[in-house]
Amino acid sequence: MRKLVIILLAFCAGFSIMSFELLGGRMLAPFFGSSVYVWGSIITVFMLALSLGYLIGGKLSLNSPNLNKFAIIFISAAISLLPAIYFAEPLFEFVFQYIEDPRYGSLVAASLVFLIPSIILGMIAPYSVRLLTVSADSSGQTAGFLYFVSTLGSAIGTIMTSFYLVLWMEVNQILWLIFSILLSAGLIAFCHSVLLNKSTNKPNLNAAVSNQ
Repeated sequence: MRKLVIILLAFCAGFSIMSFELLGGRMLAPFFGSSVYVWGSIITVFMLALSLGYLIGGKLSLNSPNLNKFAIIFISAAISLLPAIYFAEPLFEFVFQYIEDPRYGSLVAASLVFLIPSIILGMIAPYSVRLLTVSADSSGQTAGFLYFVSTLGSAIGTIMTSFYLVLWMEVNQILWLIFSILLSAGLIAFCHSVLLNKSTNKPNLNAAVSNQ
């Protein structure tokens, strides 16, 4: 069950990352257009953020990895989306007033709004691998399978956002949807951790009673 939960959460993370990235283009378009410069800035910021996230997540996974910390990463990712929901437009407008060049303006604007959430989202993949790895011999297979699940989530997030969600919902509504997915994922991880601890402690308690 624990393995299934982690795999499901890795899928949700992949879905959220690509959905958020696609929305970036739509959010920047009113200020800097939707040229190749703008998409180049968005992709650069996301790739840089994810690389930092992988690095930090891998480092964190060395220190007593558990589902509670995993839950905190998801909840932090959800909270980090709030500035994008509430302050993205005024921030983009502010940047546009000082940097009208779509190349550098979009790069600065994208960094201000998308960098932090993407770094935190990038931490999820290496942490998931560490939680599922039970031996060095199977670590490669575990990593491969988790990256398959995460990338599958990204692909579905891409097609769902670009084909359907942008037609059905406003940008902020989709951001709230991503927020809800990440927050729910964090709560699921936390609740599952509590249940696991209870089921682990119960046999120990029974054994202690029987020994008395």
